Amino acid sequence: MSPPRRPQVSAVSWLFFLSFLLLAPLESYAIKFSLQAYRYPPAKCIWNPAHADTLVIVTANVAPGDKQRVDIEIVDSSPQKNVYLSKRNINAETRLAITTHAEGEVGVCFKNYLDPDVRSESAKTSRIIDLDVDIGADAVDYNAIANQESLSGLETEMRKLEGLVKEIVDEMGYLKKREERFTDTNTSTNQRVQNFAWFTIISLTGLGVWQIMHLRAFFKRKYLID
Repeated sequence: MSPPRRPQVSAVSWLFFLSFLLLAPLESYAIKFSLQAYRYPPAKCIWNPAHADTLVIVTANVAPGDKQRVDIEIVDSSPQKNVYLSKRNINAETRLAITTHAEGEVGVCFKNYLDPDVRSESAKTSRIIDLDVDIGADAVDYNAIANQESLSGLETEMRKLEGLVKEIVDEMGYLKKREERFTDTNTSTNQRVQNFAWFTIISLTGLGVWQIMHLRAFFKRKYLID
């Protein structure tokens, strides 16, 4: 009797797996909004999560607007409050690239300044901004890499998969670090609660002993007990 054959992974299964990775959602964010102009405008920031040492490409398409000046600034939410770049008076399509320095969120902030010659601030003085933020593997121009390194179509797709897998590994490492940090915080909190409980027990015990001794001395002075 011949030994049972091991099931083999078919090419269709591999193709399905590769297609799933290629069609997996990438970290790309797009938004279109109207930015009101003021003489002293507040900053309108769009925030997106990003890991440290991650490539971020910001593409801002600013519609025309008379007597208005749009400034852009890219910052993050880390304790250091890093400011990656700042650019004044952007028009039409502007493409900016940065590499993050810390874990957190990357903010793309806009300010629309109204020309001092304009006497009144009205709702008509605004500009439409079309913002596209690509983070991580989605920010890499694989077509340019393929042309530079003379890669075939399959090699280019494999390079994309390599970038996606690296992002997944980095995400798992980040989640592991967060879990370890939360575990340490939980352990420290439990230890503090335990120490406070022991302090409360010892304090109440000491207070009870002191009250007994005080009452005993009082009763002795009153000759109520021997």
